[in-house]
This record gives sequence, structure tokens and C-alpha cells, in this order.
Amino acid sequence: MTEVTKRILVTGGTGLVGKAIEKVVADGEGRPDEEWIFVSSRDADLTSSSETKALFERHKPTHVIHLAAMVGGLFKNIRSNLDFWRTNIHINDNVLHSAHETGVQKVVSCLSTCIFPDKTTYPIDETMIHNGPPHSSNFGYSYAKRMIDVQNRGYSEQHGRRFTAVIPTNVFGPHDNFNIEDGHVLPGLIHKVYLAKQSDSSLTVWGTGKPRRQFIYSLDLARLFLWVLREYDEVEPIILSVGEEDEVSIREAAEAIAEAMEFRGELVFDTTKSDGQFKKTASNAKLRQYLPGFQFTPFRKAVKETCAWFNANYANARK
Repeated sequence: MTEVTKRILVTGGTGLVGKAIEKVVADGEGRPDEEWIFVSSRDADLTSSSETKALFERHKPTHVIHLAAMVGGLFKNIRSNLDFWRTNIHINDNVLHSAHETGVQKVVSCLSTCIFPDKTTYPIDETMIHNGPPHSSNFGYSYAKRMIDVQNRGYSEQHGRRFTAVIPTNVFGPHDNFNIEDGHVLPGLIHKVYLAKQSDSSLTVWGTGKPRRQFIYSLDLARLFLWVLREYDEVEPIILSVGEEDEVSIREAAEAIAEAMEFRGELVFDTTKSDGQFKKTASNAKLRQYLPGFQFTPFRKAVKETCAWFNANYANARK
């Protein structure tokens, strides 16, 4: 019998990415020497240093995947930049410091492409994170997430810690936040299409539909997280994304969802609503240097699977 040598604590373990990692591990990607512990806000308030420390002392992890964060879509960010800054700064500092104090061997934190400068050249890459201010719509969240990179470097230089971070592009999949007001664009559109189909009405998409995004399926991201945890040894972050050629417009995303949900109504674009950042094209060249053969799930297939999950779990997914 293989001895368990890795106790992997996943914060934010009941969210979109945490659930995807749990599924991938359960479906055979886990290893016999690994014990996986998925925790949520019900297990500890990570904005509290004492509760965070108690969580680490209780589970004694050797490795941590840090996903927990206050997150939201464009309009929630615009309304609450200060809240996003303060909450995430507290969470990140408590998790990283508790990991350091309890001797955790490796931490992989989750950042976001929104941390990159608003005024920049494309494609963006890992060297450009701190080259200018992020987009004004979500500066609180963006700066808080950037500080994880600063802390990782500090823990590495001062204490020799193996703390690193990944930067996924727009993640979607089962267990997403499908709240129309506060969720991200893709799950929000899925919920809107569902309601439009139920009421036999047109679909209103906020904005012009022209902004472009790289979407990564949560199950693909989960497989990449396992690789980073086990194999990636740089302190510098790594972008986890489909290629630049797989970028799609919001209009194309809405059309893919309509097709997957068999919605036959009209698509209407409400141009009075903000588009947010027009594009944030990211290079996955660094990832491809490490994993040239990694196969991403095709966008339309991933959308179809996500829509099927949403339809099957509507009572819980819509909350």
C-alpha cells in the first residue's frame, strides 16, 4: 500500500475550479501518495488570520492550491472595488503566511488576466504583470491579485519558499456562478439564454458583443493545475490558456450558447451597457514550451457540456 506523502489543501474548494480539480482527481488523475482536502468558506473565514491558521494546523497540508477569493463580474467589480481589494488582500496574506508558518512545501495560487496593464501590447505574457495600472473597472481585485506575485517573490527570497501562481484566462464550466447580475460573462449568458428560451423572448446581451476573450474550460484548467503542483518549479507565474488563435468575441460566445441550448430567438445587443476591456489576448507560449502536446477541449464542445450541466442542475446552479 502506497504511503500518503502529500496532503493537498484546496481553498475555495467548492467553487468552479475547485470542483473541477475534485472531479479530475476522482476520475483518475489523482495519485496514491496524495490526499486531497477541499475546503470552503464554511470551514474557515480566510479573512481572519486566527481562523486561517487554525485551518492549517487542523489539516497540516504539505501542499496548497489557493483558489479562495472574492470574485464577481464586471458590474459587481465596478460597484465594489474597495471591497474586492480589502477582502482579497486579507485572504491572500493569511493563506500565504499560514502556509509559511506551518512549513507547507509548495503553494500554487490562482491569479487572473485582468491583473495585466490596461494599456499594453498584445499578446500579454508573464513578464508584463507590473508594467502599468490595470483596467479601472476592477482595479481593486486586480491589484490584490498582483500582490500575490509580490508575496511569492518575497517568501522565495527571504525564506526559500516554493510559492508560485497561475494566470488562467476566462474560466467556465460546471459549478460556475450563473448569477446574471454578478457572474462572469459566459455563465451569465447561459442563464439568460435559458430564461429567454423559457419565456420565448429575445436574448439581450450586454454591450456590443465585440470584445474578445480566451475561454478555458474548467476541467482543462484542473488538469493543468495538477501539472503545476507536481512539476512546475518557477516562482514566476505561468499563463494557463488556450492559444491566441482560439480567442472568440462575446457575440460568437453568445451564438455558441444559443446553439448548445437550441435557442431560436433573436440576439439583441444593449450598447448602453459597458463592454469593459476590449481584449486581453494572452500568450500561452511559456505553457507550450513545457507542455507542447496538451489538448484543450474545443470551445463549442465545452460550452455544450456546461449548458447540459446547467440544465440538469438548474435549481442549484441559478443561485
